[in-house]
Amino acid sequence: MLNRRHLRIKVLQILYAFFQSEEKDALKAEKELFKSIDKMYELYLYFLLSFEEIVTFAEQRIEDRQNKIQPSADDLSPNRKFVDNPIFTHFKQNISLRKSSEELKINWGGAVKNDLMRKLFVNITETEAFKEYLSSESGSFDDDKKFVLSLFKTEIANFGLLHDFFENESIYWLDDIDLICSMVLKTIKSIDEKDDANKQILSLYKDEDDEREFVTKLVRETLSNDQSNSELIDELTQNWELERIAKMDIILLKMALTELTDLPSIPKKVTLNEYIEISKFYSTPKSQVFINGILDKAVDILEKDGKLKKAGRGLIN
Repeated sequence: MLNRRHLRIKVLQILYAFFQSEEKDALKAEKELFKSIDKMYELYLYFLLSFEEIVTFAEQRIEDRQNKIQPSADDLSPNRKFVDNPIFTHFKQNISLRKSSEELKINWGGAVKNDLMRKLFVNITETEAFKEYLSSESGSFDDDKKFVLSLFKTEIANFGLLHDFFENESIYWLDDIDLICSMVLKTIKSIDEKDDANKQILSLYKDEDDEREFVTKLVRETLSNDQSNSELIDELTQNWELERIAKMDIILLKMALTELTDLPSIPKKVTLNEYIEISKFYSTPKSQVFINGILDKAVDILEKDGKLKKAGRGLIN
């Protein structure tokens, strides 16, 4: 499920594109924001559907060997441990996964996608982990689950050709992969031996209405407050020229100031910590210290002017 930090990052990406563009269309930016968020679920479905695809190739390989002109004893009595793995079977039969993928038209059909899955399968069969799993005498459900978890983390999630495909599908997906992979791992871990095909896969939001309201208000109010926030940042950076400050830092500051003044349900400390953390990954090496210093000064001014109003017990902190 999406967390607030990732939603903030999504807003950051859209605002960066907005301020870089000559076409300042706020409505278009908001639509692009929700499009980029909603498409994250497609990435989740692609990963889950990949299990069935690689099993299909494994079954085809078994069938091809059995149909050889002179099949060996191993060909006629194949090791089916991989294709019969109960975790793979669960995803193949899962009604929730099937319904979601059909609604969003997500599948690995077509020559290009099919070839990608074939290459992924071949890559898996060449690993020592795959060979050890087939030769292992253990057949417990927990061992089968551990194998799938390891397979996903080491081979599927890190398969370079898969990353290339995702990058071509959406410019945002490479930034989303870590979060989505954590969702896939959580989904696998949640599977129990007693689960049937009706078990629900994860949803994108914990509380869709609440999270979409948060995102909408953050992007709209940041754009609405752009001039006043720019003036405050200019006041707090008198020894700096705004043109010399990293554009990403400016946007992060504008978002943080908006969150402090216009989203009263979010604790001050949470806002400060979140934007400092995001700056570590999305701006310059010195941004963390810079943003921390500017926001500390901003909080003093906002509190003095009565503009920092938090609703709810303890939220001022």
